[in-house]
Amino acid sequence: MTQINYNFVNLILLTMMVSVSSSAFSGNTELTYSYFQEDTVKQDSTKKKDKKKKKDLPLEAERTIKFNTDEGSWISLDISPDGTTIVFELLGDLYTMPVTGGKATKLTKGLAFDSHPRYSPDGKQIVFVSDRSGGENIWVAELEEDTTVYKQITKGKFNLYQSADWTPDGKYIVSSKGKALLGIPKLWMYHVDGGSGAQLTKGSDRLKTVEPAISPDGRYIWYSRRNGGWNYNAQFPQYQLSIYDRETGKTETQTSRYGSAFTPTLSSDGKWLVYGTRHDEHTGLILRNLQTGDEKWLAYPFQRDDQESIATRDVLPGMSFTPDNQNLIASYGGKIYNIPISGGSATVITLDVDVEVELGPELDFKYPISDDAEFVARQIRDAVPSPDGTKLAFTILDRLYIMDYPSGTPNRLSKMEVTEANPVWSPDGNFIAYVTWSPEGGHIYKVNTTGRPKPVKLTNTSAIYQQLAWSYNSNRIVYIKGSTQNYQDAIGPFAPGSLAELGWISTNGGMPTFIDKTNGRRGPHFVKGNDRIYLYQGGKDGKGLVSIRWDGSDEKAHLKVSGIKTFGQKDASTAGLVKMAPDGDQAIAQVNNDIYVVTVPYLGGDTPKISVADPSKAEFPSRKITDFGGHFPSWGKNSKKVHFSLGNAFFDYDLDDAKVYEDSVKQAKEEKKKEEEKKKEEEEVKDKDKKEGDQDEDEAEDEEGDKDDDDEDEEEKDEGYQPSEIRIKVNVKRDIPSGTTLLKGARIITMMGDEIIENGDILVKNNRIEAIGPSGSLTIPSRTQEIDVSGKTIVPGFVDTHSHMWPAWGIHKNQIWIYAANLAYGVTTTRDPQTATTDVLTYSDHVRAGNMLGPRVYSTGPGVGFWANSIKDLDHARKILKQYSEYYDTKTIKMYLVGNRQQRQWIIMAAKEQKLMPTTEGALDMKLDFTQIFDGYPGHEHSFPIYPLYKDVIQFVAESNTTYTPTLLVAYGGPWAENYYYATEDVHGDNKLNTFTPHREIDQKARRRGAWFMKEEHVFEDHAVFVKDLVAAGGYAGVGSHGQLQGLGYHWELWNIQSGGLSEHDALKVATIHGAEAIGLDGDLGSLEAGKLADLVILDKNPLENIRNTNTVKYVMKNGRLYDGNTLDELAPTQKKADKFWWHSDEPVNIPGIRR
Repeated sequence: MTQINYNFVNLILLTMMVSVSSSAFSGNTELTYSYFQEDTVKQDSTKKKDKKKKKDLPLEAERTIKFNTDEGSWISLDISPDGTTIVFELLGDLYTMPVTGGKATKLTKGLAFDSHPRYSPDGKQIVFVSDRSGGENIWVAELEEDTTVYKQITKGKFNLYQSADWTPDGKYIVSSKGKALLGIPKLWMYHVDGGSGAQLTKGSDRLKTVEPAISPDGRYIWYSRRNGGWNYNAQFPQYQLSIYDRETGKTETQTSRYGSAFTPTLSSDGKWLVYGTRHDEHTGLILRNLQTGDEKWLAYPFQRDDQESIATRDVLPGMSFTPDNQNLIASYGGKIYNIPISGGSATVITLDVDVEVELGPELDFKYPISDDAEFVARQIRDAVPSPDGTKLAFTILDRLYIMDYPSGTPNRLSKMEVTEANPVWSPDGNFIAYVTWSPEGGHIYKVNTTGRPKPVKLTNTSAIYQQLAWSYNSNRIVYIKGSTQNYQDAIGPFAPGSLAELGWISTNGGMPTFIDKTNGRRGPHFVKGNDRIYLYQGGKDGKGLVSIRWDGSDEKAHLKVSGIKTFGQKDASTAGLVKMAPDGDQAIAQVNNDIYVVTVPYLGGDTPKISVADPSKAEFPSRKITDFGGHFPSWGKNSKKVHFSLGNAFFDYDLDDAKVYEDSVKQAKEEKKKEEEKKKEEEEVKDKDKKEGDQDEDEAEDEEGDKDDDDEDEEEKDEGYQPSEIRIKVNVKRDIPSGTTLLKGARIITMMGDEIIENGDILVKNNRIEAIGPSGSLTIPSRTQEIDVSGKTIVPGFVDTHSHMWPAWGIHKNQIWIYAANLAYGVTTTRDPQTATTDVLTYSDHVRAGNMLGPRVYSTGPGVGFWANSIKDLDHARKILKQYSEYYDTKTIKMYLVGNRQQRQWIIMAAKEQKLMPTTEGALDMKLDFTQIFDGYPGHEHSFPIYPLYKDVIQFVAESNTTYTPTLLVAYGGPWAENYYYATEDVHGDNKLNTFTPHREIDQKARRRGAWFMKEEHVFEDHAVFVKDLVAAGGYAGVGSHGQLQGLGYHWELWNIQSGGLSEHDALKVATIHGAEAIGLDGDLGSLEAGKLADLVILDKNPLENIRNTNTVKYVMKNGRLYDGNTLDELAPTQKKADKFWWHSDEPVNIPGIRR
């Protein structure tokens, strides 16, 4: 049974696809951590190696980017009280420079991200936000004559902070603090000398209060507020200004502007307030006279605000009045300006910054694509051992296999070419029951395991059957079923109604018997000597492990299991599955991605609860049996073993052996302790005062820290009992055509630099390009099939670097419309950077084997993220990534909001070791985005929420070699670009789209939309300007359709990327060779040259003349097979009609009805 973390899936849908307001995802973990750090920028006053710093940000810089810039993006700044100096942030470092402009002096450096500086009232300190302690905190820079000392004010590693301000007496700092992972911040006040601080603003968990600005008398705190974290496709207003009264604790709203009001900035005389607002499509500054309430425009258009994203760097960059309150110093247009309050022109304050940015490792691994005749299937599913433990049943590529366990040869149990899944053994081990699925529906079969296998159909009625359980006490098989039509009609992985009913059928077949509605219960199973049916109802409000009678009555709740609080979450994770042992009082519990064995106590009253967050402290005996995750858990022989799978590996965890191992370790520790105590008694008492008298406190602490570190390094770590593991290898024939094809007379855009062959030929042998050149120049073998493509344009196959293609999970379908649609539109390679489940491993193998029409299906697998793990250290990160490098073989991973900065650095360090190419989640958070690039992550998904971006960011991203995939169809910082196309294109009437897309999917997306926007409200062209600048600077970008509209959506996204001024040729490079490089496949894909795989698109019209001509696909060639772009009939080297798509018969034609 596929275990799906629905809490995780819902959050993915929230952050990736659904236009809703974010609620507060919060956790309550807080670590106490405080220390002083000597800065070495001005003067190297460090006396010792700062081990704590290394632990907090463990990554060592491996690269440095250096350049000079007179432009800056999103510069938050402040002016010293004496009016002589500006402090500002640029690319995560703080700088100072004269208020008149000129050469900037670096105040902070290193991998830490430092931002939002603000001078203390006496000018001797600067408060700022930094993640140098491993997570974000408030810090103060104490400015001394020859050095700068940094003091940590707040504690904890799992909070997020924005800007901060000082009270006029300089004793307190007010900042906004929220829990990590999209948490909703509130205003907090801290004393500069210590303490845990106090929360000021209360209210709803969804009330966001940020951007504090304290009045000169210290009584009032101005701030920006909004409801919720952010909205996709936002409507206005989003923010308004309020004040907090420090005498009464009351708040009062101060604005009611349609365009919102944000980033309050006060003059030191208390007379003036400046704030930002949106007017039409632009942002501007309003000047309010606080004595009269009168307002006027101060600057327009100004820096584009960030009110339509999370705004972790405030809604506008920090700005400041001059000490005489006659001018405002602010940044916009890439410059710093002096704006007179009385009116008139602003003057530029010259910016001259020598940028030096430290970066983590550069990961640029290559993954050659094999032409071997066979490949090893990557995943076994539903593996279950026989009752006596001598055989193993499982599915590979959705076909049922059996083998002698542990060293037998896998053999199929049927010859049916349908999906086979969910095998269960009869109690005597002589039969296996399983379910099937085909476009005609599903059934339950049983097959003998002795002699020659002969499958027998047990059901007479077609349905979607799942999750079988064979009773120990009767000849009955329990199942969960739903409507064939509901499952067939399901567009994606969710099929409402497919898990509707619980029933049973005789093991000899016959009429099924209804037991009860499932009501969210699943995973039926049995316990020996007990005639009840056990089920599991998960989720926060679920009843947990329950049992019922055969008629569905007398439901009893037996156990609830919870786990860790994952990163940023308020509540502990709940189990996705709990399954009783056939013998005894234990159960398997799967929590997140790990598997536990727990004791099931027999209690009266409330349902027993067990937390396995720390199994050693659980309410009843419990143990964790996985180190780095597992799937498809099952009980083994006599309930003494637990089995699970990862990829094509099968694990055997022997509970008795584990107990023996643990007892021996415990005994060894006790003996060692006795020896140490004896040795200690024999030692001569020494005078500690003499020994330590000359050692100062700091050195002693450092020495002790060194000792602890050395002891930790030298002490052999006990990895604990490890389960046995076997690899189940089934060789599958790779789909490679045989034959030679000549594509003759086309314009060929090779993506080899700027090469264009105006009249050229491409010779394809089997699945690779044999030769390419001017028409008539190639040597053509006999029996070559020639295809006349004169007048057409050939480009490499399109690469979609952010392609969410989620087919059915659990019981797999045989024909995937999502795959077919993408191939028909010329997308020959995809990378899904978040699959949520591992079903993609089997689906992609189907495509490799030629069982399904589709592009090359690459993926990161389920994102490495908060939902599954709370990363403890580098070793833990290594174990987690082993899933991907050793078992899933994904090549790339998605680091999906895995934790704080420290945890994210552990992931990149482990990825480097295991030769994995990670990409990242943008998460509407520019601060997060930059730190991920600093740390060396080679891929970035989603647009930066802030624009425009200038030379500093352009150069930084370009030289980092990070591939930027902006997914502008779901743009951050404004309306999704897909809304533009639905408003301007005839999507519903597109014949090709209707051929490859189920009608109801088009209806759902195109007939009625939830929002409409004026053309100038759209932001995709503005974001695309950065893509143009990035590519011009030598950087890399990718085209990611985000799965918004399969096939055609890729072209929309390509057009988006080109809309900012990128040349058509460069846009095509982004769509092909850049994409291939981003996922390490450019050795075989991305350009048209001899030796590379024959993936290409033949267009009727020239895309160099108009980028929209990419949507004139005549033919698509993938892996040497040439398809008609309008039907997917194969044309060469063999001819084959495409199978009829199941949705084509789902139209109301030739039936009674009103004729108009």
